Amino acid sequence: MKVMVIVKASKASEANEMPSQQLLTEMGNYNEELAKSGILLAGDGLHPTNKGKRVRFSAKDRIVIDGPFPETKELIAGYWLWKVKDMDEAVAWLKRCPNPHEEDCEVEIRPVYEADDFGAAMTPDLKAQEERVIEEAQRNKG
Repeated sequence: MKVMVIVKASKASEANEMPSQQLLTEMGNYNEELAKSGILLAGDGLHPTNKGKRVRFSAKDRIVIDGPFPETKELIAGYWLWKVKDMDEAVAWLKRCPNPHEEDCEVEIRPVYEADDFGAAMTPDLKAQEERVIEEAQRNKG
């Protein structure tokens, strides 16, 4: 199963305060463990929301909203994509993670939908299209 591991933002991350060298070292070592284990598919830290935008969809209208965004506890500071056998394995790996912030924080784990999760609505043509898109995305990685 694939999971997205979502690191929630903190006041410090939203203020664009950079992590310490110690935390960068600990996270680098942890990410290296994830990669060597074959679990890590992707992962990145995100700039604060003052550098972001949101697009609100309302019927055919698209409304652009400039950051920063309120409610720090609901914002995302970074993520990983992992391939694990089950949620228990994801939790076990996450428990080994250094605290991503210099303060208390939460990290969320959510399963990623896969083609089979959509049942009959995912027709053979749609599955073939998804496979083409995934292949193209892999080529884009360079």
